[in-house]
Amino acid sequence: MSLAGKRILLIVGGGIAAYKCLELIRRLRERGAAVRCILTKAGAEFVTPLSLSALSEDKVYQDLFDLTAEAEMGHIQLSRDADLLVVAPATADLMARMAGGQANDLASTTLLATDKPVMIAPAMNVRMWEHPATQRNLGQLLADGVLQVGPNEGNMACNEFGFGRMAEPDEILSAIEKHFDGHAATRPLDGLTALVTSGPTHEAIDPVRYIANRSSGKQGHAIAAALADLGAETVLVSGPSSEPDPTGVRLVRVESARDMLAACRAALPADIAVCAAAVADWRVDGAAGQKIKKRNGAPPALSFAENPDILKTMSRLRKDRPKLVVGFAAETEDLIENARAKRDRKGCDWIVANDVSPDTGTFGGDNNRVHLVTGDTVEDWPKMSKNEVADRLANRIAGHFADAAE
Repeated sequence: MSLAGKRILLIVGGGIAAYKCLELIRRLRERGAAVRCILTKAGAEFVTPLSLSALSEDKVYQDLFDLTAEAEMGHIQLSRDADLLVVAPATADLMARMAGGQANDLASTTLLATDKPVMIAPAMNVRMWEHPATQRNLGQLLADGVLQVGPNEGNMACNEFGFGRMAEPDEILSAIEKHFDGHAATRPLDGLTALVTSGPTHEAIDPVRYIANRSSGKQGHAIAAALADLGAETVLVSGPSSEPDPTGVRLVRVESARDMLAACRAALPADIAVCAAAVADWRVDGAAGQKIKKRNGAPPALSFAENPDILKTMSRLRKDRPKLVVGFAAETEDLIENARAKRDRKGCDWIVANDVSPDTGTFGGDNNRVHLVTGDTVEDWPKMSKNEVADRLANRIAGHFADAAE
């Protein structure tokens, strides 16, 4: 009875995966949870109110303009009585309406009116899942604090294969239990420390000009948040970025590569180092103290000096070297070959390789497709949001430390 006394409001969206909700209700009830259901109009095309009511042993709510319920402002009551709202399946349409704050039916109105945690179990066609609009909506929901479980990869009812299958009832149940037990079971990095670098560096030419790159810091910030969520005491050293500060992370802001290296050294010792920042390889040798003026129309002569190599420095420390050092290889050609060579050259343990060619939209975008190089092994990960990449990498790191402890 791990969920004894907990009240779950289950919002059933329209999709073939809705049938899984019947098993989910049964499992929740077995564990002592009280379950109340909202069935959307589209959801009613796949499961019946009677089946949901029989399993939940409660009334099923469908109509925003139910005169009996709304005489007592039923949508407000539904949104406040539950300890957790679960949207399963969370269709692309439902996610879009949630992200946009719409309130045009009972489900969306209840979600907008709630002050309780919300968990989504997305389910849709793989192309719909990968569409920039869906990923943008997902990013907004996660930023709003919505919890996510799934989707999984596999065959779909539309005869396509890929990510978009709703998580299985056991997976959703596990996520619900972990939510209520304070994430104790999902914090395998408790007691470990992590250092993450993120964003670009700005290398001054003069007081008003600098050399930089197109890195947004989205991936590095997401990795820091994911490691912290798994229990690691995390320091994020970030170059200039407009990304919001991750919760549960100690943020150190820097400008240049030399500043970043100093901040990284100050953050040691650490068990984990993930060097996700796009550090400038070169800086102007002797930046001007005043703004450089035009002189007879000729461009200024700039000489360059090599910046410190932060990944190599972290990897080759004799003292305080992190137990696991992970680098990033942002490439535009020969992706795997260059990543393997970089791993050997720098001395790090893992390299996360990603293609940053202009047509990929990786720099500054919300999605990424990476390859994890761990020695002779290359793991090809599918295209996913940067938050999902971060979660997957954090869990992969947790698995590494779990294996080392055995």
